[in-house]
Amino acid sequence: MTCDIYVETSPAQVWELISDIHLPPRLSPELQRVEWIDGADHPEVGARFLGHNKHPRLGEWCTASQITTYERPRTLGWVVTDADGRFAGPEGGATVTSPAATWLFELTPESTGTRLRHSVRIGPGRSGLSFLIDQHPEHEEQFVEARLGELRANIESALRGIKRLAEGPADQAR
Repeated sequence: MTCDIYVETSPAQVWELISDIHLPPRLSPELQRVEWIDGADHPEVGARFLGHNKHPRLGEWCTASQITTYERPRTLGWVVTDADGRFAGPEGGATVTSPAATWLFELTPESTGTRLRHSVRIGPGRSGLSFLIDQHPEHEEQFVEARLGELRANIESALRGIKRLAEGPADQAR
């Protein structure tokens, strides 16, 4: 799933926002906080960070993400793994090669600003969605539809937040 928005500022300015891993918790109802791990302190390919999440149906859990794409100021992508094994099944949990999700920001210069795209691909590894389907396989279609709706709403909300911060006063972005 991909959503996009036009931001009336340069890709470099938008990049400063999207490459700050501490920004998404300010814009997300699900992601509560993040922290760099394994000695990382900035985004680059291979850098990892923990995400602490909360959802009304799934409770709280932790993910570990690894940056897989970093092309300043064009693309930033990462894969999400099941850090605490909460959603692991008989075949194991989500890994870097079989992630729970893959996220990507893409920035393209457009007119006097930037076209910002944010996308997510669920799977192929296990996630909270897998866990719910395991519990009630007869509701798989409804669970998938509901999760995709939540993700779309969250992505669109995050994009609007990034636009507001990027186009607003400089002290607002901090």
